[in-house]
Amino acid sequence: MLQVQGVLKSYVTPQGPLPVLGGVDLYLSERSSLALMGESGSGKSTLLHLVAGLDRVDGGRIQVGEQRLDQLSEAQLARWRRTEIGLVFQQFNLIGSLRVEDNLAFQARLAGRFDPRWQAQLVERLGLGDLLKRYPEQLSGGQQQRVAVGRALASRPGLLLADEPTGNLDEATSDDVLQLLLDLLRDSPTSLLMVTHSPRIAARLDRQVVLHRGRVVPADAC
Repeated sequence: MLQVQGVLKSYVTPQGPLPVLGGVDLYLSERSSLALMGESGSGKSTLLHLVAGLDRVDGGRIQVGEQRLDQLSEAQLARWRRTEIGLVFQQFNLIGSLRVEDNLAFQARLAGRFDPRWQAQLVERLGLGDLLKRYPEQLSGGQQQRVAVGRALASRPGLLLADEPTGNLDEATSDDVLQLLLDLLRDSPTSLLMVTHSPRIAARLDRQVVLHRGRVVPADAC
């Protein structure tokens, strides 16, 4: 469960404060998916970084499960990120010196949640069985993103945050990766918050909202 209430965020510029988020309210229930859309510069990635605990709110509150992020120290936030969330970005961010099998297990081992049976299921369902001994540079873009998805889900996080996860892929590969992700989520306790520019991608998630002028509005209100 994710609850965002009245979140404010601005940044200091030479011209003065630049407001980015002006009182964002957002709710994501357990085992559900939500697409966050909006024009470039609307604050989508800023909101995602705040939910991931990578930046601090200026006002309002963010709660993930039972945890209020604004009440955590930096050390507590770092531990929380390791164990409670998964991250998938447009850039695959795989570790080049590690083979596929080790990249897959990396996050789960950090979180102390490595489960060989779940790992084997991820390998099978993501179609990675023949690639485990390869290194990232030996993979196509679609293969790398499948590894990134598996890595993010390997620790069975309560919340998966995805920022344009298929943005670097062609349409057919994008559809395949997204379908694999949604299929895996149906069999896990994980909720998904995805930033995307694509209405076609967004339509495949349970709900769609738009970030407009620093606030979240229903997709059909824009």
